Amino acid sequence: MHPSPAIVILGASALAIARRLQSLYPQAAIHGLRERVGGVEQPYDDFGATLRGLYRAGTPIIALCAAGIVIRSLAPLLAEKGAEPPVLAVAEDGSAVVPLLGGLSGVNILAREIAALLAVAPAITTSGELRFGTCVLNPPEGYVLADLEQGKRLVSDLLGGESLHIDGHAPWLQAANLPLDAQASRCIRISPQRTEQGGVLLIHPRLVLARCSALDGDLPCTVRTALQQAGLAEAALAALLVDAAAMAQPQLAAAAELGVPLRFIDTATSLPAAVHDQAGISLHLAASPEAAAQTGRPRGRLSVIGLGPGCAELMAPAVRQALDQAEDVLGYETYVTMAGPFRAEQLLHASDNREELQRAAHAFQLAAQGRRVVMVSSGDPGVFAMAAAVLEALEVCSDAAWQAVELEVLPGISAALATAAKAGAPLGHDFCMLSLSDNLKPWAMIEKRLDHAAAADLAMAFYNPISRARPWQLGRALDIVRQYRTPQTLVVLGRDIGRPAEALRMLTLGELTPELVDMRTLVIIGSSQTRRFPRAGGGEWVYTPRWYPQS
Repeated sequence: MHPSPAIVILGASALAIARRLQSLYPQAAIHGLRERVGGVEQPYDDFGATLRGLYRAGTPIIALCAAGIVIRSLAPLLAEKGAEPPVLAVAEDGSAVVPLLGGLSGVNILAREIAALLAVAPAITTSGELRFGTCVLNPPEGYVLADLEQGKRLVSDLLGGESLHIDGHAPWLQAANLPLDAQASRCIRISPQRTEQGGVLLIHPRLVLARCSALDGDLPCTVRTALQQAGLAEAALAALLVDAAAMAQPQLAAAAELGVPLRFIDTATSLPAAVHDQAGISLHLAASPEAAAQTGRPRGRLSVIGLGPGCAELMAPAVRQALDQAEDVLGYETYVTMAGPFRAEQLLHASDNREELQRAAHAFQLAAQGRRVVMVSSGDPGVFAMAAAVLEALEVCSDAAWQAVELEVLPGISAALATAAKAGAPLGHDFCMLSLSDNLKPWAMIEKRLDHAAAADLAMAFYNPISRARPWQLGRALDIVRQYRTPQTLVVLGRDIGRPAEALRMLTLGELTPELVDMRTLVIIGSSQTRRFPRAGGGEWVYTPRWYPQS
C-alpha cells in the first residue's frame, strides 16, 4: 500500500484542480512553488529537487504540469522499473491525465481514479493493460508476483498471440480480457508453493500463517527453514502469530526482517490445521489472503508526536506518516484540528488541555486493543507537552497490556526554536527554556530557576508567560531578570509563529511590559552578548554569538 500522493503544482492556475484532487485523496498535501502559489500545505523553491525527493521517498506524485518537465526532472533517478512509485502528469485544467511511471505499482489505477473524478479519459499506453484490461504484473493486495522477468516474458508472449490457462483462484484475472485456453502451455499459477516450471508464472497468495511458540534462537532463520521444509514460498507468508502473553518480548524485534505483520493470538483464536509443525514453528494455510490478514490482532502502537509550530511544511515527515496511519487521534482540541486532514474512518478524541493524564490513559487503553493511536502535541512533544505525561502514566501503571504497547515519541520543532529561527539565532549559545506556569510546580521554584538562569547569563525562552489566571507572574519574572540584565538586553516576541496570524517583534528588556504578551506568545530574552543588525529588505537579525568573552 502506497502512502498518500503528493500533488505538485507550479502556479496558482493549477490550484483549483489540485483542490479537487484533494477531495479524492484527503490526506494528499499540495506542494506549490513558493514564489507563485500561496496557501498550500508544502511550499517549495525548486521543482526538480522537490520531485526527486518525493520519488526517492517512494511517494506517489501527481504533477499538475507538462509531462516533459516531470520526465526531465526524474530522468537521473530512473533505474529499476520494479522499484518506482506511481508518477502522473495532469493538465492544469484537468483535461488530461497521463500516467508516466509506476506501471507495477498502480499508476494506471490512480490514473483511472483521477480521470473518473475529472470526467476525462486517462491516457493509458501500457500495451498489456490496454489489450487485457488489467496489469498482469501488478496483482492486488494479498498476492505477490514471484518473478518479474518471467512475468514480462509471459506478457510479451500473450501480446504476440499466445494463450494461457489459469491454475488457482484469481478472480481479478478471470474478469480480465485474457486469451484463455484450458489447453494452453502458458500458465499463471496462483499458489503458495515454491514450485518452478517452464512456461508457468507464479503468483503467491499470502496465505501462510507461521505460529511461533518458541522465541529462542534466530526467529527469521527458523521461519525460513520451516517454509523451505514445507515447500512454501517466503512471499506467501502473511503473518507471524505469537501468543499475546509474549507481546513485549524483545526477541520479536527480529521478526521485522521477514517484512510481514506480527500478530498476536490467545487460546480462543481458531487456526486452520497445521501443514507443518516442527521446532516451535507451525505453519497454517488460511482460506484466503483476506482471512489471513484478519487472524489475530496487531501489537498496538502509541505515537506521541509534535506538530511543530503549526504549518505543514515544518511538520516532520515521520509525524505526517504516523497521523496518516492512525486509527485514533487524541489531544487538545485545537491541536487535533491542526493535525488534519483526516480520513472519514479515523476516530478523533479531542479533550480539554488540562486532562493530560486521563488522555494518556485513554491512549494506552486504545493501543492495548491493537489499535494505532497518535497523541498530538504542538511543537515538540517532549517540551512542556504530552510525552512526559504519557511516560508518567506508563510508569505508575501495573497493567501488562500497557507495557506491551509499542511506544514511540516523534519530535517536532518547538515554539522556542521556531521563533528563534524567524528572528535569526538568539539561542545560538547556551540557553534554557522555562515555563512560567505554576499549575504543576510551585512559583517559588520558578523564581529560583529564573534567578539562577539570569545570573548565569543564559539566553532564556519563556513558555506560558501569562494568562488571565496568572496576570502578575511575567512582571515578577522580569523583575528578577532585570537584576542581572541591562535595559538594552534584546528581547524577541513570537506570537503564533508558523500559523496564519504569526507576528514577530524585536525590542529591548527596557521596552518589554507584560501588556505586550499573551498566552500564545513565546518570549526570548537574550544574554548579555545577544546583538542585532539590519536585515536586507527591512527589519533586523538578532543572534547570540557562539563565542563568549574570556575572563
